[in-house]
Amino acid sequence: MRLTKHVHACVEIAHGGDLLLIDPGAYTPDAAELLDRAHAVLLTHAHPDHVHADAIAGALASRPGLRVYGPASALAPWAAPFADRATAVEPGDAFRVGGLEVTVHGGTHAVIHPDLPGVANVGYLVGDRVFHPGDSYEVPAVDVELLLVPVSGPWMKLAEAVDFVRAVAPRRAVGIHELAASDFGMRLVATRLSEGGLTPTPVELLAPGEAIEV
Repeated sequence: MRLTKHVHACVEIAHGGDLLLIDPGAYTPDAAELLDRAHAVLLTHAHPDHVHADAIAGALASRPGLRVYGPASALAPWAAPFADRATAVEPGDAFRVGGLEVTVHGGTHAVIHPDLPGVANVGYLVGDRVFHPGDSYEVPAVDVELLLVPVSGPWMKLAEAVDFVRAVAPRRAVGIHELAASDFGMRLVATRLSEGGLTPTPVELLAPGEAIEV
């Protein structure tokens, strides 16, 4: 399984001939290009930094085989025109994308401020190895080999990120959701999260387009 990090929260997972794209958002400049080669798209929640609505609509219109999965609120723009290919999921669900098994976890976006309405958010475990939590530090009740851990954002708190990594206890982790932080800020958070800091887990920061084997 090969994981490629893209800008912000967007990652590609390739396995055999299957290519799965998670959270191609408006902050991901090559979202349309990435959608052109994906077999399926997983969306964690409806916020635009995770959902490039126009690019996804264009991909669904031009590629009849493309499927999109996510909470119902994230699928609202395409629920009517592409109801047969936009599948709403909830925690506890499981489905397959080619040879990749995907299970759904979580349920709620992290609190940005009590005055703001809550948002549905799901996390995905892909191929029994890689976990993408979206915008949440809810701990999945599964073993995780590679954890994608948000390192910045208006809801992010370092203490909660540390507790999240400790509780999930993955073999390794990769930082995502980085655009609200400077390079220095990302390195600072990764150092605190990583082995030698406050957790025993190696935490990597990948450049956009950089890939690793899982």
